[in-house]
Amino acid sequence: MGGKISRREFLTGTAIAAAGLMIVPRHVLGGPGHTPPSDRLNIAGIGVGGMGMHNMRALAGENIVAMCDVDWHYTDKSFHGMVDGLEKAQARLDKAQTAKERQALQDEITQTRLLAGKFNAIKRYTDYRRMLEQQKDIDAVFIATPDHLHAVIASAAMSHGKHVYLQKPLTWSIFEARELSRKAKDNPRLVTQMGNQGHSTDDARLINEYIAAGAIGDVREVHVWTNRPLAYWPQGIPRPQARPQPDDANWNEGAVMDRLANAMVGNYPKPEGLAWDLFLGPGPVVDYHPVYHPFNWRGWVDWGVGAIGDMGAHLIDSPFWSLDLGFPTSVETVSTPFNKASYPMATMTHYDFPARGNKPPVRLTWYDGGLLPPGLHALGADQMSKDGGVLYVGDKGKLIHETYGANPRLLPQSLHDSVGKPPQTFARIKTSHEMNWVDACKGRAEASSPFSYAARLTEVMLLGVVSLRAGGRIEYDAANMRITNMPEANAFLRREYRDGWAV
Repeated sequence: MGGKISRREFLTGTAIAAAGLMIVPRHVLGGPGHTPPSDRLNIAGIGVGGMGMHNMRALAGENIVAMCDVDWHYTDKSFHGMVDGLEKAQARLDKAQTAKERQALQDEITQTRLLAGKFNAIKRYTDYRRMLEQQKDIDAVFIATPDHLHAVIASAAMSHGKHVYLQKPLTWSIFEARELSRKAKDNPRLVTQMGNQGHSTDDARLINEYIAAGAIGDVREVHVWTNRPLAYWPQGIPRPQARPQPDDANWNEGAVMDRLANAMVGNYPKPEGLAWDLFLGPGPVVDYHPVYHPFNWRGWVDWGVGAIGDMGAHLIDSPFWSLDLGFPTSVETVSTPFNKASYPMATMTHYDFPARGNKPPVRLTWYDGGLLPPGLHALGADQMSKDGGVLYVGDKGKLIHETYGANPRLLPQSLHDSVGKPPQTFARIKTSHEMNWVDACKGRAEASSPFSYAARLTEVMLLGVVSLRAGGRIEYDAANMRITNMPEANAFLRREYRDGWAV
């Protein structure tokens, strides 16, 4: 092999792979044994510039036959950033303290190299509709677009007979969650999975086992918190638009917001190659601005569902699952100022869940934007990850864990020591969340978080957004998908679609 090997080729293993010498651990290629090419799933990715890039890396051992995105400049930048991060990943591997950490980092490095070796050869599309119509070899798709596009794309993929892995939150609206759940039920051959990866972890199952064993007794109170959106994306800001200039002496909140809106107005032409109309999809027509894309769309009502939609799938998931909560009867969200266009800087949502059989009613409270449950630090929570966590309050003790269900422990410590590990009654998943879906597509496993489950979890999360937009406490009749005390709030259970974009 002549010529000088570049640093990027060396890091990715591209040059080594070309020489036929690249060694890949067997479990990375799809399970405990090597997966022959004939047994690999033909997968297409839709929305591959952000989280979709990580999903694609996790699926690199399968046949990725197509990928679709509305902004290929951003996608290529994301890919090269992942490749350039290999050196840092190797440095972390060299310093890893545990076998679990070492294995995770080695898998990341190996999968990145696998993806790098095939990335430029994968067929590209900008419009997912064209891809689904034209490319007939696709078995399954993963979707990691902005939230407002989830349902329309997933529904189209299922109509084309494709298995679907859909990033969280499952949908932008409650109506859409119900529709995807119905469609999955009507097409039982299709395997579905929501991308709340913590649902496949051992720790998530350990939480269920603690609760089922009665380790903390009956639970009537749960507190869930995240630091989002702080330092991740902006919220509580006005739309960039010209407004009347406030009087120089006026610096109240409205005047400050007017100044901010004016300050963001500028000449920001749409980047070359960005298919903005396809980004807008079913939502209203809004002029491009860099405060919307990339990634910041999450804080805008037109496209995202705020912090609770982003992290609720990882944090509300465990209590919803372990306590078998079902749907709440009432929901109330309070917040910092909400301008109806951008989600507030911080919210707190109270959910009231009814008794279930011999299980008592539960009040679950959600906190975001830096808000925290009272008395949290006294429990030693300052030793946890700052990202967020969950606290269960039982009549015999407490259980606390971090985001994704990580590191559960009982409180006080004396209770944790006396209870020990509960009986293992939930089967563990030996692969990644993405590969669990692949195995289910091949008939070798059951999907960890299928739409039948994920749609109900998503509905609970989105009821917090509905209460925020309604401006008060809502009483919910889940059987009929209806708000009973505030009829006008039912409009927030669904959205108006642009022509040609309905689910």
